[in-house]
Amino acid sequence: MLALAYEQLGLPEAPPLIILHGFFASGRNWRQVAEKLAADYQVWLLDLRNHGASPHHPLMDYPTMAADLLAFMDSHGLQTAHLLGHSMGGKVAMWFALHHPDRVAKLIVADIAPVSYQHSFNTLITALKALPLASLSNRKQAELALAEAIPDLSYRQFLLQNLVLRDGAYVWRVNLEFFYQNADAIIAFPDASLMPPFAGHALFLAGAQSNYIKPDDLAALFPQATLSVIAEAGHWLHVQQPAAFIGQVSAFLLAV
Repeated sequence: MLALAYEQLGLPEAPPLIILHGFFASGRNWRQVAEKLAADYQVWLLDLRNHGASPHHPLMDYPTMAADLLAFMDSHGLQTAHLLGHSMGGKVAMWFALHHPDRVAKLIVADIAPVSYQHSFNTLITALKALPLASLSNRKQAELALAEAIPDLSYRQFLLQNLVLRDGAYVWRVNLEFFYQNADAIIAFPDASLMPPFAGHALFLAGAQSNYIKPDDLAALFPQATLSVIAEAGHWLHVQQPAAFIGQVSAFLLAV
């Protein structure tokens, strides 16, 4: 287990809510959502292993990241907590809930299902690794250099949050080789067919313009799950429709 970096918002006596980010992201990407939810919850923004300010390690799969989460909760005296996970973080939250249901108050999963997907991150990571860091004098150059391989400007800018200036030179704050080696594990979901389902309250939020969640994906492992679709949103639903996203999260957490 690794000791994860984190940020804490809200009142210590409020119910704890742990937010788990997606691949290439960090807790910082969720700060605006966390600030809204911190009015009613003790919010913990985690950096999962190999992301943000957390330590790097060559192993990055869902059982390992769930073990990091368990160690984090134990070390901070969190016997139970609400879990909110997006994409990769949603898979961490689901795997954790299946193995430690007594530690999860309510589960919220944003635009991901407990399935293995077919897409690949190899082309993307290869493009990032090929970026000529030594010749970069500003971030705009990096953005332009990646335009052909990663046409979506907003996604390029998101990925380039991991490019940092250190001692006068640009470096990746993530280990791209570790990301490349573990990418197949990230798009997958471990076999849970023999596991008891999670019997607790669960909300799955899907973007209407995304196809990551199909209703049939949920019933076997999360029989109590509610699936709600957020209009005019894709995979980044918390960024594209923050008010609707926060409203749904808050209503679900407040419901008895």
